[in-house]
Amino acid sequence: MDAAPELTPARLSPGDLARVASVGLRTRRLRAALSALGIAIGVAAIVAVLGLSSSSQAGLLAEIDRLGTNLLTVTNGTTFTGQTAQLPLAAPAMIARIDPVQSVADTGSVSNVNAYRTPLIPTINTNALQVQATSLNLPNVIATTLAHGRFLNPATASQPVAVLGAGAAQRLGIDRVYPGERIWLGSMWFYIGGILRPAVLAPEIDSSVLVGYPAAQRYLDYYSAVSGHPTHGQPTTIYVRAQTSRVRPVQSILAQTAYPEYPNQAVVSQPSAALTARAQAQSAFNGLFLGLGAVALVVGAVGVANIMIISVLERRSEIGLRRALGATKAQIRIQFLSEAIILALVGGAVGVAAGVASTIVYASTKGWTIVIPALAWAGGIGAALAIGALAGLMPAIRAARLSPTEALRTV
Repeated sequence: MDAAPELTPARLSPGDLARVASVGLRTRRLRAALSALGIAIGVAAIVAVLGLSSSSQAGLLAEIDRLGTNLLTVTNGTTFTGQTAQLPLAAPAMIARIDPVQSVADTGSVSNVNAYRTPLIPTINTNALQVQATSLNLPNVIATTLAHGRFLNPATASQPVAVLGAGAAQRLGIDRVYPGERIWLGSMWFYIGGILRPAVLAPEIDSSVLVGYPAAQRYLDYYSAVSGHPTHGQPTTIYVRAQTSRVRPVQSILAQTAYPEYPNQAVVSQPSAALTARAQAQSAFNGLFLGLGAVALVVGAVGVANIMIISVLERRSEIGLRRALGATKAQIRIQFLSEAIILALVGGAVGVAAGVASTIVYASTKGWTIVIPALAWAGGIGAALAIGALAGLMPAIRAARLSPTEALRTV
């Protein structure tokens, strides 16, 4: 008599596997939703952090490109005795003679003079404003414009007329230029000629009250003596626009040109380099927020593992019945493992959607270019998949080890 042929258990098709694996999720929706919530929060945090960081950096780098990377500044440093050095009066003119230099502007800090809304303001309430004498081409060189009014010209530069930086206007409570608008500067009234927009590459200008060099000499006693004759005060900051392709060579000789006798007392910097460093430094904070997202993912993984263990205990009769009807250990194992992966992927998909939405909303309010790196959404889905597999592996193995007779005892 021939032996009966050995039956090979049929493999579950992907559709059947999906239906079988989703039974537990469909019948316990609230529990599944709460378990997926932790994964969704973690993935959303990861996507939002990477998306917002990329969008912020793109916006900042676009701003740098708009403002230009060819602005250099020369400021007065300190002497070997620790005192503030003084740049020569001729420094701006000498720098302007450098061939690749396109334009030069300068300001001089007027010490012991403060700006107030009225003379009735206590002198201690300075609002951290500084009064500076300025050359007439400053806005063009530092790439800013007038929000209201007009900048100084050869006529107003010698009169008691001031232009406010964006921050200075806000602190003084002046939002626009009205006819006859005045502030108390030193010991007299100065009329407001204009208000600047924020100067991204020269933030010190935002908190400044700007007057012409002749007016500073005449009304604020800001002067120097040359051969016994008074002239306008010395510059403390020189702004230099150079040809973009030759910024480095110009930067290397600026100190020697500005102060040939003591080049070490002239400090040269490139403002756009600080902005670029700020864009790069934002990634340092990403680690903290990504760590918080990882903690949420771990919590979500614990939740998935917990629900799968409980599911195995509650569905022992189902496992026993399926084993009695011919299901193999591998089929039971893949069923519960797939259930955990589906649960994690649902949470991951919701998290990616939430992270993308938050990035779009926040970046739009800030005016940034919306950037969603592939690493953000692909990493979120990949992390959810890995968590689902790891969290469901042990419960799946435990379910597969149940013998039919032991499992059916609970029927």
